[in-house]
Amino acid sequence: MYQVGNLVKELSARHGRDRASLMPILQGIVEKHNYLTDEAMVEVARELDISAAEVYGTASFYTFLDTVPRGKYVIRVCKTISCSMKGKGEIISTLENILKIRIGQTTSDKQFTLLETNCIGWCHKAPAILINDMPYTELTEEKVIEIIKSYMHK
Repeated sequence: MYQVGNLVKELSARHGRDRASLMPILQGIVEKHNYLTDEAMVEVARELDISAAEVYGTASFYTFLDTVPRGKYVIRVCKTISCSMKGKGEIISTLENILKIRIGQTTSDKQFTLLETNCIGWCHKAPAILINDMPYTELTEEKVIEIIKSYMHK
């Protein structure tokens, strides 16, 4: 377990200790540790002098603030109508087949998590996915296989 108290203090020193600092602090924790533990959320609440329920409510509302452990590479498949019309189903099937997991699961080696998410801002180049913060657009089954294989060798 990481030293959440030190990180929260460091982030609050950088972003401030008021309610407006909540999102950047939560994002900083996720950036560093990949998800928010209950301990981290309680520590943030203490540091900002707000309720733990408010911190958890904020964290659970936003899909990019994970509250459960995820893989090293989180693959988020856009689930908008634009991506659906351009072949999102085939992209998901390809990802599930190559990774041997289903939507919502993480590979046993903790390298990949596969999720669906709301619009990621690339509808004009659908279908699209994000792997961590990197967008991949205008996907084909072949392109997805090539992308995933490149991450398997990192």
